[in-house]
Amino acid sequence: MEFFIQILIAAVAMGTPLLFATLGGVISERAGVINLGMEGLMLVGALVAFVVMLYTGNYFYAVAAAAFASGIVSMIHGVVCLMLRASQIASGLALTFFGTGLSGLFGDKLMGETVEPLSRIPIPGLHTIPVLGPVLFNQDVIVYFSYLCVALSWWLLFKTRIGLNIRSIGEAPEVCDSLGLSVLSYRFFAVVGGGMLIGIGGAYFPLALTPFWVDGITAGRGWIAVALVIFAFWDPLKALGGAYLFGLALALELRLQILGIDMSPYFLKMLPYVLTILVLTLVTIRNNRRGIQVMPAALGKVFFRGEKH
Repeated sequence: MEFFIQILIAAVAMGTPLLFATLGGVISERAGVINLGMEGLMLVGALVAFVVMLYTGNYFYAVAAAAFASGIVSMIHGVVCLMLRASQIASGLALTFFGTGLSGLFGDKLMGETVEPLSRIPIPGLHTIPVLGPVLFNQDVIVYFSYLCVALSWWLLFKTRIGLNIRSIGEAPEVCDSLGLSVLSYRFFAVVGGGMLIGIGGAYFPLALTPFWVDGITAGRGWIAVALVIFAFWDPLKALGGAYLFGLALALELRLQILGIDMSPYFLKMLPYVLTILVLTLVTIRNNRRGIQVMPAALGKVFFRGEKH
């Protein structure tokens, strides 16, 4: 039983950066803007958080700086896609290459440096609940912040006027424009806000999971987050379950290696990505059979005010 609980605790920790990145992707894509640059944004967030933590020793500054830096980089994506009308796919891929190159260039000088990882803070009363207590309520402060972000993202998208406008722009930007809404402003807000969340996800790696710098510290997690946005049906609450499911796959990869189970390490490294492909395939088949259309109708489509479609 103890081993099972430890696996679940690790699943929550491993799923936390995926959760932040998925929430950022959900907000951006709900407004109709595809963001394939999640891996690059996470690497930028990880690099900035590590450097700030190294020189200040302050977790809040590190997380805030990571969010700010990723937000700035997201602005580039917004300008290129929304104002210059470039391909969102190409811009997102360029963003990934940019973040990868930037982290490699400056991260090379950080090899061997370490920071103090976040410690767990048990929530009085709640952490004693059988199974769920130690799994959900004996974590670090960023994990608790992720719970809040899920609730706030869901409330923002589904219970506020701003959220209604964001979702409407992702479905029918021409109609929203005719009603006087600024499509570009809302989309830009969604892209930058989503990018900041993705940056926080990247910051979690050096601050909690790997408290020393390694090249490619995010290990492709941004690509899993891209798939998780679809798996979650663009819903923050479903993103929570999806992130922890994939976190479980990542945790199993590490735990099975530690236990010395006779299984190819290459297969274990493949496991999260195989799960990604399998889940996307099953979701697509189910939606096609039921005729379900959950993807925002205007996702990836360029819009300029006054243009006829």
